[in-house]
Amino acid sequence: MNTKRRMPSLRSLRAFQIAGRHLSFKLAAEELCLTASAISHQVKSLEEFLDLDLFVRKTRALEFTEPGKKYFDFLDGMFARLEMETHQLWAQYGRGMIRLCVPPFFANEILLPKLHDFQAIMPDTDIRVSTQHSLVKEHSAETDLSILLGSGDWPELVTYPLFARRLVVAGAPSLVKGFDNSSFKSLNGQTLIVHENRPHAWSNWAKALEIEAPTAGKVLRFDSMSTVVQAAAQGLGFAIVSWPLSKNWFQSGALQRAFETEWVTDEHFYLAHRPEETERPDIVNLIEWIIREFQSDE
Repeated sequence: MNTKRRMPSLRSLRAFQIAGRHLSFKLAAEELCLTASAISHQVKSLEEFLDLDLFVRKTRALEFTEPGKKYFDFLDGMFARLEMETHQLWAQYGRGMIRLCVPPFFANEILLPKLHDFQAIMPDTDIRVSTQHSLVKEHSAETDLSILLGSGDWPELVTYPLFARRLVVAGAPSLVKGFDNSSFKSLNGQTLIVHENRPHAWSNWAKALEIEAPTAGKVLRFDSMSTVVQAAAQGLGFAIVSWPLSKNWFQSGALQRAFETEWVTDEHFYLAHRPEETERPDIVNLIEWIIREFQSDE
């Protein structure tokens, strides 16, 4: 252990805690708005300070060492307590603030365009919006309210189903025009757009519809759903997009369905929070507003 300093840096502790929660430098980097290499460097710095290995680094994942898991459990509780005490201080002496975490595409497409309406209702409440990928199905200690995608299996949380995740195949009008939508085989040889975090989306879609997976003429891969939708709207290929999140793209005419068939998945978008959050009137108001604005069977 470094004898010149009695404590490691707070930055390295935070990087380790978030990386430990996700067991991924990449996902930790997305949450902290840093690069994966920066997170890795911070964790390595902490390991050098402690003269201990905290993670076993594998090709696509991290695993805790025994001391790493013990230290993570301590730090995770410590940061949760720090967040709680800080929030109580804000609630008692400062301007109200609600921390809302949502998937990026949900935020861009349907939350942000309406958020000014809530601000008009609650002008003295600040909202801090952060994003995490929909594949991350955790409500973090740093968040008051989350929009989570899943089957509702969060027994420690209070959850409200908003709407089902439904998927449709879409493309630009110029691409859909003249496209034979009478057969799914028409996708064979076409350029198919893929989200890197959902590399098997086309095969899963085909399996759900009990058809053969299309054989792409070319594949374009992007790392965000916003870019996937934009690429489809520019006529670069066909994409599987989420409905009703992408509704505005269809209403504007930028996208058209290649087929009328849609896949209603077994996942829903949920609003989630810890039970004690209902003690705060400002959070209750935001919960009611989100349910009123976004809960739908459409």
